[in-house]
Amino acid sequence: MPLYLFAAEAAALLGISRQTLYAYVSRGLLRAHPTDNHRVNRYRRDEVEALARSRARGRKPRETARATLNWGLPVLESGLTLIRDNRLYYRGRDAVRLAGSASVEQVAALLWQCDESEAFAAAPPPLPPVLDAVRPVYAGQSPRLALPALFALAPGNEDTAVWQTDPKRRTTGCGNLLRILAACLLGTSVQTAPLHRQCARAWNLDEAGAELARMALVLCADHELNASGFTARCIASTGASLHAAVLGGLCALGGGRHGGATDRIEAFWDEMGDMSAPDVSLRRRLERGDALPGFGHPLYPDGDARATALLAAILPARPRWKDWLDTAERLTGQRPSIDLALVAARRHLNLPQGSAFGLFALGRSIGWIAHALEQRAEDRLIRPRAAYAGPPPES
Repeated sequence: MPLYLFAAEAAALLGISRQTLYAYVSRGLLRAHPTDNHRVNRYRRDEVEALARSRARGRKPRETARATLNWGLPVLESGLTLIRDNRLYYRGRDAVRLAGSASVEQVAALLWQCDESEAFAAAPPPLPPVLDAVRPVYAGQSPRLALPALFALAPGNEDTAVWQTDPKRRTTGCGNLLRILAACLLGTSVQTAPLHRQCARAWNLDEAGAELARMALVLCADHELNASGFTARCIASTGASLHAAVLGGLCALGGGRHGGATDRIEAFWDEMGDMSAPDVSLRRRLERGDALPGFGHPLYPDGDARATALLAAILPARPRWKDWLDTAERLTGQRPSIDLALVAARRHLNLPQGSAFGLFALGRSIGWIAHALEQRAEDRLIRPRAAYAGPPPES
């Protein structure tokens, strides 16, 4: 079954306005496919992507650079993560299979290329007193706002001298960065228990809930050169600490076009109400021109395997949720993304509001550290050039 895009999504993929998209249709460059609503058309993803590729050929350097920065061509080499044929691999290992049984710490060691004992052996540092004084200020606030502020006050005990004198010990103490971030998220002291057990204890989860948290953290561990991962690499390339790289990734993740999309999905889910008539609610939303947040992903045209795996552990106990998700897929031709699956996990486990983002951030911090370590090994500054588009220089 072909996958379809709505006008806004097709225009974004092509890097054009909606008006230009409609002009392409009138000129026969692209076909519009009708929906049940005569005012709303859809566009086949494969046809849009083919048009995007044809436009890329013969572009000027400035246009090529712009396209590369928008789900375009690879810009640097990395041995961390591969996305191929709708599957995600961590150093050649299928991420979904790893999520079936591997611990968060094992996946971290895999991505960091070290022994688990090496990365998590260092004694965790105590949190500074200032953090306890600031925590009440952020009580009840979204982790999108609270985590960067709290984590900035609790730097890790990474010994940068070790990196210079003994590269084999480059991952010593990296695990404590995860433990510190977990403490900031959960409102606890820094602990040495497995990360999913810390989450289960703080959120009063049973064994099934702890396993679901573990799966979510593993599936979020890395995702190639996304905005937050690239941010972490850029920071590490300057010679800054791993703590700074994680903090930068955390700030980037909070944007509404990245991990912050979970807030928009939460609002959309609330709008669905009791889901007694999902077909009516979803059609009404589509008819007014609104997209369905949390559906579709440019890198997974046949569905995000991470979301499929996580939802498979949730939906058997939530048949009404399955009904509306199936309805949304039937209406749009798009399947749930990992962002939506994280929101489903939060609601299924009755976690505090914002915990979907919290799980995302805690899991993805593994990848930020991996990107920072890999970039450090490159020992070069990331410094791209800009295509100047301003006024001409003075004579």
